[in-house]
Amino acid sequence: MQIEDADAAALALLLSPERLGALSQLTGNVKAAIELHQETLRLGAALMNITASIEIALRNAICENLGQHFGVAGWLLTPPAPFQWKEEEIKKIRRAVDSARRSEYAKLSQAEKHALDALAFPNGRPAHLSHLNRAKARRGQIQVSDGKIIAELTFYIWKRLCGPDYEHTLWKPTLKRVFPYKKITRSEVADHLENLYQSRNRLAHHEPVLHGRFRDAVAAIKFIVEHLHASPPTDQTPLARLVAGDLVAVEAQAVVLHAKLDSYRT
Repeated sequence: MQIEDADAAALALLLSPERLGALSQLTGNVKAAIELHQETLRLGAALMNITASIEIALRNAICENLGQHFGVAGWLLTPPAPFQWKEEEIKKIRRAVDSARRSEYAKLSQAEKHALDALAFPNGRPAHLSHLNRAKARRGQIQVSDGKIIAELTFYIWKRLCGPDYEHTLWKPTLKRVFPYKKITRSEVADHLENLYQSRNRLAHHEPVLHGRFRDAVAAIKFIVEHLHASPPTDQTPLARLVAGDLVAVEAQAVVLHAKLDSYRT
């Protein structure tokens, strides 16, 4: 990729001087900074692709485990006593329910949306009701499955469930089976999930994941794919084999990019 001289100034403004600042200072060259910026984005996209597979596998493994543990339908919204979600998870689940309902509501025809009025307003629609509140009341009548709600939950909640707040109520009774190797601890799992969560968030906001952050993210990926449903851990789990080629490619990509960055420091 070559940046044309005529494009460099416009691209620097579009990408923002602040965003390119560190790279511009490192290279002393706006065009080189833009090229490195694009390489960083490509590395991030490749890493995000692997992270997506890990996130999907992790949430499904955890949900399968909890479904068997609680043994009742609707455990996500109303888990059986005496277990209770922490307030933070209650808020996240409520937001996920609303998001799932919004998604389903958007698929409805106008006639179907109007039909929800009978359920939302059995005594008649109040006068002067705003369009926003009418839509909200309608959405509240839509039933969404646990699967649709789970799909709206983020990586944040899955790493939280392996955190200290749920050590005695979830980890020891059941979630340890998701990472069954007896020599690893909950805190080890939590630390790797935290590192992957942090890198995922940076990637989602198009921020670079390089150097130590990149190494931590790759270490977390390898830990998860080698330990998820595996005892002893192995790099031949189905999930490890699924991402193996992509992982080799992204590590090679990172070596090239880091070498380019280091060449400007010498």
